[in-house]
Amino acid sequence: MESPVSGSRDTSVVVITLDTGEVYIIASLSSRSDTQVIYVDPTTGTLRYGGKLGIDVFNSESEALNYVTDGSSWLCRGKTYARAILGYAALGSFALLLVATKLTASIPDLPGGGCIYTVAESQWIKISLQYPQSQGKGEVRNIQELTDLDIDGKHYFCETRDITRPFPSRFPLIEPDDEFVWNGWFSMPFKDIGLPHHCVILLQGFAECRSFGSLGQQEGFVALTARRSRLHPGTRYLARGLNSCYSTGNEVECEQLVWVPRRSGQTVPFNTYIWRRGTIPMWWGAELKLTSAEAEIYVSNRDPYKGSLQYYQRLSNRYDTRNLIGAKKKNSTVPIVCVNLLRSGEGKSESILVQHFVESLNYIRSTRKLQNSRIYLINYDWHANIKYKGEQQTIEGLWRHLKEPTVTVGISDGDYLPSRQRFKDCRGEIISTDDVEGAFCLRSHQNGVIRFNCADSLDRTNAASFFGSLQVFMEQCRRLGISLDSDLAYGYQSSVNDNYGAYTAPLPPGWEKRSDAVTGKIYYIDHNTRSTTWVHPCPDKPWKRFDMTFEEFKRSTILSPVNQLADLFLLAGDIHATLYTGSKAMHSQILSIFNEEAGKFKQFSAAQNVKITLQRRYKNHVVDSSRQKQLEMFLGMRLFKHIPSVALHPLQVQSRPFACFLKPVASMFPSSHGGASLLSFKRKDLIWVCPQAADIVELFIYLGEPCHVCQLLLTVSHGADDSTFPSTVDVRTGPNLDRLKLVLEGATIPQCSHGTNLLIPLPGPISGQDMAVTGAGARLNCQDTSSISLLYDFEELEGQLDFLTRVVAVTFYPATSGRSSMTLGEMEVLGVSLHWRGIFTNEGHGARLYDIAKKSQKETNPFSSVGSDINPFAEASYDNASQLNSSANSPLVDLLTGEITRVDAIQQPVRENINYSGGVDLLDFLDGADIQPSHSHGDFTSPSSQDGKSYLDNGAKQYISCFRSLIGQNSERRLDFAEAMKLEVERLRLNLSAAERDRALLSIGTDPATINPNALIDQSYMGRLCKVANSLALLGQAALEDKTTAAIGLENTDSSKSIDFWNISKIGESFCGSSTCEVHAEIVGATPAPSTSSLFLCCQCQRKACKVCCAGGGALLLSSYDSSGCQSQLDVTTNQSVTMDRVICKTCCHDIVLHALMLDHIRVLISSRRSSRADNAAQKALDQVIGFSKNDRSLPWDPQQAIMVRKHLLNGEESLAEFPFASFLHSVETAPDSAPYLSLLAPLNSEPRHSYWKAPSSASCVEFCIVLGSLSDVSGVLLVISPCGYSTADAPSVQIWASNKINKEERSCVGKWDIKSLISSDSSFHGPENLGRDSKVPRHVKFAFRNPIRCRIIWIMLRLQRPGSASVNLEKDFNLLSLDENPFSQEVKRRASIGGQIETEPCLHAKRILVVGTSVKKEMDIESTQGSDTIKVKAWLERLPQLYRFKIPVEAERLCNNDLVLEQYLPPVSPLLAGFRLDAPSAIKPRVTHSPSLGVDIWDTSITFLEDRYISPAVLHIQVSILQESDNMVTVAEYRLPEAKPGTQMYFDFPQKMQTRRISFKLLGDIAAFADGPAESDNIGFGSSPVATGLSLSNRIKLYYYADPYELGKWASLSAV
Repeated sequence: MESPVSGSRDTSVVVITLDTGEVYIIASLSSRSDTQVIYVDPTTGTLRYGGKLGIDVFNSESEALNYVTDGSSWLCRGKTYARAILGYAALGSFALLLVATKLTASIPDLPGGGCIYTVAESQWIKISLQYPQSQGKGEVRNIQELTDLDIDGKHYFCETRDITRPFPSRFPLIEPDDEFVWNGWFSMPFKDIGLPHHCVILLQGFAECRSFGSLGQQEGFVALTARRSRLHPGTRYLARGLNSCYSTGNEVECEQLVWVPRRSGQTVPFNTYIWRRGTIPMWWGAELKLTSAEAEIYVSNRDPYKGSLQYYQRLSNRYDTRNLIGAKKKNSTVPIVCVNLLRSGEGKSESILVQHFVESLNYIRSTRKLQNSRIYLINYDWHANIKYKGEQQTIEGLWRHLKEPTVTVGISDGDYLPSRQRFKDCRGEIISTDDVEGAFCLRSHQNGVIRFNCADSLDRTNAASFFGSLQVFMEQCRRLGISLDSDLAYGYQSSVNDNYGAYTAPLPPGWEKRSDAVTGKIYYIDHNTRSTTWVHPCPDKPWKRFDMTFEEFKRSTILSPVNQLADLFLLAGDIHATLYTGSKAMHSQILSIFNEEAGKFKQFSAAQNVKITLQRRYKNHVVDSSRQKQLEMFLGMRLFKHIPSVALHPLQVQSRPFACFLKPVASMFPSSHGGASLLSFKRKDLIWVCPQAADIVELFIYLGEPCHVCQLLLTVSHGADDSTFPSTVDVRTGPNLDRLKLVLEGATIPQCSHGTNLLIPLPGPISGQDMAVTGAGARLNCQDTSSISLLYDFEELEGQLDFLTRVVAVTFYPATSGRSSMTLGEMEVLGVSLHWRGIFTNEGHGARLYDIAKKSQKETNPFSSVGSDINPFAEASYDNASQLNSSANSPLVDLLTGEITRVDAIQQPVRENINYSGGVDLLDFLDGADIQPSHSHGDFTSPSSQDGKSYLDNGAKQYISCFRSLIGQNSERRLDFAEAMKLEVERLRLNLSAAERDRALLSIGTDPATINPNALIDQSYMGRLCKVANSLALLGQAALEDKTTAAIGLENTDSSKSIDFWNISKIGESFCGSSTCEVHAEIVGATPAPSTSSLFLCCQCQRKACKVCCAGGGALLLSSYDSSGCQSQLDVTTNQSVTMDRVICKTCCHDIVLHALMLDHIRVLISSRRSSRADNAAQKALDQVIGFSKNDRSLPWDPQQAIMVRKHLLNGEESLAEFPFASFLHSVETAPDSAPYLSLLAPLNSEPRHSYWKAPSSASCVEFCIVLGSLSDVSGVLLVISPCGYSTADAPSVQIWASNKINKEERSCVGKWDIKSLISSDSSFHGPENLGRDSKVPRHVKFAFRNPIRCRIIWIMLRLQRPGSASVNLEKDFNLLSLDENPFSQEVKRRASIGGQIETEPCLHAKRILVVGTSVKKEMDIESTQGSDTIKVKAWLERLPQLYRFKIPVEAERLCNNDLVLEQYLPPVSPLLAGFRLDAPSAIKPRVTHSPSLGVDIWDTSITFLEDRYISPAVLHIQVSILQESDNMVTVAEYRLPEAKPGTQMYFDFPQKMQTRRISFKLLGDIAAFADGPAESDNIGFGSSPVATGLSLSNRIKLYYYADPYELGKWASLSAV
């Protein structure tokens, strides 16, 4: 592919697979001069790209290849060369990369430049991932089927121009029309990493061109492009007529472009013609029967014309050019001409469609909603005309019908102007984009469109559109001065032209008419070729061939261009037929009617048609369902059905590539390099041997980027003895070492085979106060926990979310202390990081997050504003201030070194109370759901503030008031299930957590368990209810997808509706208040009072109902549910025609449907609260890095100016300590009115220019411990001075240390510097800085090192000089290095500090800290142990265990409680039980568990991309109980289960060996969060089990005992487990 500017190179893509399994994508685009390296994470499949020169960006492809392979081709397992990237997706266990390996330049040179390429050959590259999350067999099968999607020859793209709109497009390449973009979902990963151009915009259909002319000379080009709409994708019998997205099956936009090639620098004339083809726009279908030759056509008996209006509105919006410059008729309407080619004869199966077609247009006209458009219908029975009149007369009849519409619609004429200096010569609309050097001048515009259809938009449609386009092609050539008259080509005038002697045609572009001065004879000048002629270049009358007969057309026309055009239509017809039916087009011989060998084509076509008919019938029966699934998955549709467990945005592995251990990991062998290999994927088979008899092993991992930590992934590594791997683990996380919090304690690690991947979900830190009132540990009266919470987690504990987590402390414990050395394997920390790069560069998702956070500071905090339209939820963030104050006088112990450190040296920053925000538009489903909190308070603030405390108290009081209104003031009644559910809705509307609810209930003496809806209904009804609610969730998700897709091309698809998706009334308002209501489904007390509320008509009983008596809109999706609970199949396709604007009353709904709506509503509210907490945490993280000051009105840095400033400051070196890659290892004291201390490392343009950090005035010394982004060679440190400047009183002394280890004793002092001497010698550092846009570089001081120092950690200490001290002389040339141990002895006169609170209080302050130097581009080689160490390791690992596991026979076993409880009965004489083996369950955790909210995009759940299942992770536990002699079952152990691939064998040892006759295993935890994968049949209905069958304990548990195999003998060893 050529560069749009220089054409210096073609796009090249190289996919490298290393011998370690790692995959790199090396891309060199034609539009760029550099090469990018994109790393595919081998665990989760996320793409990693940082834009760093020498790591992600290189000058050439060869340089990038050398970097990836270390200059050795032996490291490559595979290498794929490609020409373009078509898409990428990480799909759980696999990642799929689609590349084009061979391209065909189908339209090489468009007017204005640009080439359209057709994908000739493509390749799916399947990448195996190490992510152990469970994935169903059906999902794996569906992913495999996706790779069978037919791409080659049927998809095309342009790398430099927008071709999704009619030529020439008014939009740039990066803003395509979504209707015709087929890889929008597949290109998302590249957009997320800031490389939107690396994945091309792929269109489906046909693109080809031909050159033509007369007398063997090339005079013009004709290009035919056909763009297939993606709004109704599918195969012949699965995608017909309209769908819920207001689009028809096999809908194609065709464009015929003709232009005259010119030399470089000359104007290029062109013209275009657009038409459409597709099936009839109404709800209809065809049922294929084996016993019938033709399919049985039917029209929907319910709202068959629903969506037809929107379909024509979309066409009107697209082809309305009346108001454009150059349009001829400003006040005319937009004509939409429908040419219907169906059989209309009596008895024909298609005649029913013809009748309904007429009725549909009459219906649309009756609505009067298309005032600016006129729809015309031309019924022309193509087959009947061919049969009775023959082909030639059929063509003539079509021309007669098309003449007037074609002339009315017209074509678009224009010129490409290579130089923008010629704009003044344009007499029309000027189209100019950044993608084109020149511009386009459109003199006339096509207004309206002609649309062709038959039953399938295939054979007849292709033929009729060809003959219609042929007449347009003649007119296009005439207007361009290309004569296709056969007699003119031989030098004499056509007799036909004599009839049009009075007509004077306009001159083509570049021509001029003049008269001879002597004779007065008219002649014509061609300025394009600088020639003259006496003959008018276009003497013909426009559209003259419409009036000719077929024979006249054939005799008077040069047929070679006609045959070339026919060839294009033949190819296009085959492409569209193959896409829709799986076979080539039929009845195409008529397109060759102008060919001299037309007879041969006719004979061949008859036999070919029979063959194609058989092919279509076979594929329609056998293959269509699979092809339909492929199309939906490729488009990102119905992913919740096909691959339900796959995350739209996979987690990121933040423990590589630039993570490190803050403290070396101890090893039995000295040559172990401190444990760096434990974080490297390159050593997946590593076995790390810890020192002998270590009781614990504690690891401190510094992450490569700050993130919210979600999971810990462990690779089990051991030798012959699997008991050497740790048995339990604790995890603490925090933004630095001072703020580590426990998130996981005593999690069980089962014994597994070597190389097993175990995934341990990590919740956020949970408040001890919440744990005291909510959850299993807070239950009263030893309540029975046998019931399963299938509805939702009533006792959800909300952990703190922190996107600035940087340090993860992992503590491992052995199975038996001191028995043997522990072995470790690779470990990975998975989380979600904010788009910091986009935040700082104001691009992509980061710009969106930044804007929302900025807006929340200027307004009334939209993240947590109650009652606003953005989000009613906010997180009760943790208040660290109270903790700091309580420990202000206590010493703190350094977790790594054991040192006791003064609190004032590492005190937490003091910050203002800030209102943190939540999500955007999250709670209005489809037509605006009323789920806002009911209280009228303004902003919800942090509980640490007084206002937040008052708010929480008030919310709790309102909750108690609602509770008492249900049970009575004297608690005389108990709540039933429906009332308990409504109370939960009120709790969530009031924005109370489960802990806050329980705390409020306990304050009035009420046990929260008594109102748990999970315990108020029997298990059987709960199971049925969950099945219905789960079905509603899928239907609701499908409805949102369709609504989002339907909005493409339409201005507004929302209809005002008073009843939302759930229609759950508030407590106190849930009774019928209208005397005119005829339903009275909700009656409380006496006769309802008169009301003026709106009434609705029930679509089933036709009675009037008030809003309270109406069911939510979601009930319409469950209208097929009956009282028996039977439904064979759940339709989540786009072919469902459910009318969501209707109303159904509650009496016409089954009770379980109403309960399902309420349950789904609660799940949505819980999800929205979680998303709001995530958005809250994101805004909090931004504030702690950037700091949004409300009073700062200074000018922000201009982006270009910031680049120049950065370039000047670095002076060719790298910035090594820039957030988010670098951070502080300890907290830094910060004044209340200061910018956050993390802003010291943020990019220069990330905050207002007046903002700066300052320490409290009481702090005379502050130490910064900076961990660099990677191991680097540091040459110096730059201190950017605060805008206030320095004085002699607040100019600090600076001391710097460097080290690779955290221990302060091992750090090396680089030097000491004094800034005071600079203040006295340079007056420019005094006073405020000029921050105008003209200032080039901010004031700064550089502390240069004598020699570069290779290190990872830098300590910088700023100290205020005490009175009576002396300063070191600071030279003017900034050569500041000094090693004087005590340079302070002379008394100085103190001056007021601008940063101080009073005149005599100087304080430390700074704007930025920059560490400069060069990063080590490649990780240090991780060497394995060598020599004697290798022998020792091998010998130690091969040491066999003394005891082995053997199976204990079971007499009988019994399953109960949905197979979640397994009881095993043992024989009287059996060995002591040592443990059990559990095979990992096969159930999956689906992404979609409830109906979506209005503000949630189908591909974007929140601004943070943090999914619900990561905010509140689902965890399973297995509880073991045994029968004691007293005949009581006693719980002896409970294990937290990690996630692993299905079937993974996990061994759990009991705390001690025991003897029993009966043992019970019970699966506990978040059972409802798991589901079964897609079944082999794609039917999803109410008949599926409410509990995932993949969780069943049947045949999953085996008991074992330990014994010496030599003592048991040969036969006993066969029972090994």
